[in-house]
Amino acid sequence: MQKQEFLDRILPLKDKVYRLAKRILVSHDEAEDAVQEVFLKLWKAKDNLQNYTKPEAFAMTMTKNYCLDRLKSKQASNLTIVHHNFKSNESGVDAQLEAKDGIGMVFDIMKNLPEQQRIIIQLRDVEEYDFKEIAEILEMNETAIRVNLSRARKTVREQLIKKYNYGITKNGATNR
Repeated sequence: MQKQEFLDRILPLKDKVYRLAKRILVSHDEAEDAVQEVFLKLWKAKDNLQNYTKPEAFAMTMTKNYCLDRLKSKQASNLTIVHHNFKSNESGVDAQLEAKDGIGMVFDIMKNLPEQQRIIIQLRDVEEYDFKEIAEILEMNETAIRVNLSRARKTVREQLIKKYNYGITKNGATNR
């Protein structure tokens, strides 16, 4: 693969790679480092990239593996959790605050999901990969992907309802 082909086919994946890395590593700085490392590895392997039918899936798999390795490494204890606020163009201050709160709650809930569910919900609902592509990236079967996604969404939904109801159930009892 020549330089221009690499720039045309692989470089546009940068944002998707970053979002996946950020979802796994949480830290903005760590995610940027991950993107640099993954793209360096992709550049070094540029001659072999044409052997892959889906270079995007390969890049996402590399990102997932790199990020998981980072979390397992001794340096993971040095990772800091940083939350960047969501920016909205809505005019009302109340609407902006509500959107920030809602999105912040979803991201907080996603942080507490099991690692596999967190990655699957990121790839499916944020990156909009289809089930076949996610199965290739995570080396799982599609049924397992669907089950994990369903469980992740259910957890997010239940936690959001719980937070918006302030722990109060339908019958008025406190849910703790």
